Amino acid sequence: MIVRKLQAVRKSDRNVQSKQWDSARLLLKDDNMGFSFHVTTMYAGEELHMHYQNHLEAVLVLKGTGTIEDLGAGVTHQLAPGVMYALNAHDKHVVRPVTDILCACVFNPPVTGREVHDESGAYPAAANMVREGELTS
Repeated sequence: MIVRKLQAVRKSDRNVQSKQWDSARLLLKDDNMGFSFHVTTMYAGEELHMHYQNHLEAVLVLKGTGTIEDLGAGVTHQLAPGVMYALNAHDKHVVRPVTDILCACVFNPPVTGREVHDESGAYPAAANMVREGELTS
């Protein structure tokens, strides 16, 4: 059984921050669950361009408001508490938080923990990630 406290994760190296968001990564690849689980805050006034080419993601909005634009379909959806969106086709999208948005996120395959978005808006594939102290073959 794995038990972690969100506040403890926020004070550890499992909490990853960028200019546009912060993400407390409660479950990671090395937890061997087959997915990773994050509590993420996207900051008000930012415009987050993302395109997860190597991962599928589901997001449940817990607090806050904004929009998500599906760039492939040209459709914009409202985000508010209780709204879930799933990027089931590696969808290119833009999230525009009006207020800070607190959400719970699941990634498959799981992330290793230190990922940040690359220039295309994706996280690198796990095979390309090297955690501190690991050797590659």
